[in-house]
Amino acid sequence: MPASERFTETLYSAYGQTLSVDEKLYEERSEHQHLLIFRNALFGTVLVLDGVVQTTEKDEFIYHEMMTHVPLLAHGAARRVLIIGGGDGGILREVCKHRNVEHITQVEIDPAVVELSKQYLPKHSNGAFDDPRLNLIIGDGYRFVQETDERFDVIISDSTDPEGPAQVLFSSPFYSGCKRSLRPGGIFVAQNGVAFMQTDELLTSAQRLGPLFADCSFYLAAVPTYAGGQMAFAWASDDAKLRQVDIDTLVKRWRETAIKSCYYTPEIHRASFALPQYLRDLQL
Repeated sequence: MPASERFTETLYSAYGQTLSVDEKLYEERSEHQHLLIFRNALFGTVLVLDGVVQTTEKDEFIYHEMMTHVPLLAHGAARRVLIIGGGDGGILREVCKHRNVEHITQVEIDPAVVELSKQYLPKHSNGAFDDPRLNLIIGDGYRFVQETDERFDVIISDSTDPEGPAQVLFSSPFYSGCKRSLRPGGIFVAQNGVAFMQTDELLTSAQRLGPLFADCSFYLAAVPTYAGGQMAFAWASDDAKLRQVDIDTLVKRWRETAIKSCYYTPEIHRASFALPQYLRDLQL
């Protein structure tokens, strides 16, 4: 197939995954980033930002379920949730499935991501942007957590990799703002790259989160189009017990939600915090 009909990710200089572009649906440079949306025979519709695959129809459920259900089930009584980024709507869709959540604030910097995802990836949000519990803010998530007077039980940072507009969402001031914006007993989680390929990013996050939270760690999930191994999610809370909720409690809470998942289970929840030795050796 000609090179013009293939997309090769540019996240790493020495390695990259290549997907066939079976139909280009949209391409534009917005105020904040370059957007590309295309159809792929295996993964369906693919959203690319600044040369990096963000989400696909085929495997999005793994990432979105683990980013959402792990902190919400661990907390057990979350009423107010803040989503930073997540303009494709997948995290929002999963949060909305939790009937006990009373209010959701989502802060997305690029309105084009929201509108294009509604058009080309409608199953990601599945109508969640119309949920009356949602307050969608088009703005800077970094600035929001510095200035807001609101407090949240769970904060989910669903950003791109720490380049360009997302770089500040991996900084100490951002983490400090999130800590300030959490209620007592709250949980902060964030995407933190592919553990094997971006190990230095995990170490940096641990060094920046550690001084702010009593308990800081990571959990893992394998997402096929986040190439190079297991995806890592940063975890931070002042209550270490929340990372160690027993399986019987998780099963009870999960059954009470009546949510039908495609990936998340209480057993996977518990197992996802078991880190391989090469990460444990970093003393994250």
